[in-house]
Amino acid sequence: MKILNKILVNGFVGLAIFAVAGSAVATGDVSMSADTDDAALDHNERMHLFFMREEEKLARDVYQTLGTMYPDSAIFGNIDDSEQIHMTAVKSMIEKYGYEDPNTNDNVGAYTGEDFGWYFTEKYNQLVERASASELEALYVGAFIEELDMMDINQCPQVIVDTDNGINDVSECGKVYTDKADIQRLYSSLLDGSDSHLEGYVNNIEKIIGEGNYQAQVLSQEMVDAILDR
Repeated sequence: MKILNKILVNGFVGLAIFAVAGSAVATGDVSMSADTDDAALDHNERMHLFFMREEEKLARDVYQTLGTMYPDSAIFGNIDDSEQIHMTAVKSMIEKYGYEDPNTNDNVGAYTGEDFGWYFTEKYNQLVERASASELEALYVGAFIEELDMMDINQCPQVIVDTDNGINDVSECGKVYTDKADIQRLYSSLLDGSDSHLEGYVNNIEKIIGEGNYQAQVLSQEMVDAILDR
């Protein structure tokens, strides 16, 4: 399996791929070591962790909805189980650092985070509407979510940068920013899961459009090709 790690290329945050022995999150084992770094999270780390809690919920919610829309496409039901594990893993990390879970409503499509609940509500509605066009488009939505997730785990999501909160660059939160070893491990596991999920969606897409024809939607084509071993 592969995970995505961070590199800096010409001043821009990029993604690099490294081989690892296995994936805790992807296989459903998200036990995290009991040690938590002594230092409290700073504003940027906390903001990003809260954001990722709802982004993992977004993935689960959309996949559950698409599984209902397209019951013959088993991939949505299979992957939404993994996203539930991802959600729980991020929630556990938030609680390990003594913070309250920003998400107070587990219903599908409900996002209660004070800072970005509005964003995820909009994104959920947009993605479900897009997926309603066809089963193929729904598979593209799944691939889009996984590419977006990998980008947003590694570096500061653009919506955070665009919000007036003291974070002004994509390098100022995410895996490229935090020095907390336990959060780094969590993010690496989430990236490994998204890597596997993207491969699954692309395999299904290319059964329809032809092998090798998938075009990247969020990441660069070079990054996606590397994830897909092309």
